[in-house]
Amino acid sequence: MNNKGFAETHTNIETPNDVNVAEKPLKSFKKRVDINILKLKLEETEAKELKKNILILSLLIICVGSFGIYLSF
Repeated sequence: MNNKGFAETHTNIETPNDVNVAEKPLKSFKKRVDINILKLKLEETEAKELKKNILILSLLIICVGSFGIYLSF
């Protein structure tokens, strides 16, 4: 077969020799995290959400109760 239009059928692919330099920044981002601090933050967030949900539920119950009293008169 004759490949028309292709000047070279053989290509050379060279890899860079400084592969280790590219890996160094990825290794420097490893940090240790204290699991107790993460648990405390999670508990604080959950406590805030619980308070917000209780507030919304109590307002909803008050609104339904006052609407029921209004309709009874």
